[in-house]
Amino acid sequence: MPSTHNRDKPWDTPDIDKWKIDEFKPEDNATGQPFTEESSFVTLFPKYREGYLRQIWGDITRVLELKGIACVLDLVEGSMTVKTTRKTFDPAIILKARDLIKLLARSVPFPQAVKILDDAVACDVIKIGGLVSNKERFIKRRQRILGPNGNTLKALELLTQCYILVQGNTVAVMGGFKGLKEVRRIVEDCMKNIHPIYHIKELMIKRELAKNPELANESWDRFLPHFKKRNVQRRKPHNIKEKKTYTPFPPAQQPREIDLQMESGEYFLSKKEKAQNEESLKREQRESKKEEKRKEREKDYVPPTEDNEKKRNKKRKHVEFDSHVEELVIESAGGKEKRSKKEKKEKK
Repeated sequence: MPSTHNRDKPWDTPDIDKWKIDEFKPEDNATGQPFTEESSFVTLFPKYREGYLRQIWGDITRVLELKGIACVLDLVEGSMTVKTTRKTFDPAIILKARDLIKLLARSVPFPQAVKILDDAVACDVIKIGGLVSNKERFIKRRQRILGPNGNTLKALELLTQCYILVQGNTVAVMGGFKGLKEVRRIVEDCMKNIHPIYHIKELMIKRELAKNPELANESWDRFLPHFKKRNVQRRKPHNIKEKKTYTPFPPAQQPREIDLQMESGEYFLSKKEKAQNEESLKREQRESKKEEKRKEREKDYVPPTEDNEKKRNKKRKHVEFDSHVEELVIESAGGKEKRSKKEKKEKK
């Protein structure tokens, strides 16, 4: 049956953006009457944020008064409160004010946190404190979100069009709903030991594919990278306990102290004899220790033993050298006698 509501709509022109969210103004409140109930939200803040909040609280009240929201800073309890007033005209602005004080408590600077009052901006505070039990491992994985010199964080902000702040056990994110979803997935996977660089590569490929209108209605799985999980060998524990062979029978019963005394005969001795035995044992131990100490003291006075072979080798060398010198002297003396005889014959 054809629809009877397909009528011409002269106000529906192609230049109208149907997805645009218009700002809520006082004129949009048809009744013009204040809310019947007061809504309020309270958020605690850490001690180190107290000084900064006191400085900027005047600016916060000025911004929220334009929206008809009252705010209170309690330094005794360490809390911030926002609540509706009779001048509040937007029913959803109280939720935006709640997000504002939540971001300020998580160390987001005021100029950035004020942007949450815009309807196109949303926020998400991701809790990462309980995802990793080991503290050292948690610090290392949290540092991966920042990267060297904050490069990984800057890349994530550019690709997701979101503001990201890592502080303590939380990650504060501001941006569009699609970007918030991506950042939450990346942060949670990073805490599960999946490096953010894999997600950054995937987002870069998706951004390039989105520029091509031909691929708008196709699946992008064939273009996206698929990283295989590697089984990295972990360090083995130092103390490896050897598994004992299983036996169905219980271990043999160990003898009691009284049984051991009865075997050695000590159980039947009198108190006097036991005392004598103990004294004799102590005396023997004392004498053995004295003997060991005496030997250690005598070691300093024992002369070092020289090797007899070295002495013999030295003597042999001296004897060989002396005999060689004597031969040279004799040879030189015989040569001189022969020369003198020849000279005498020539003179004659």
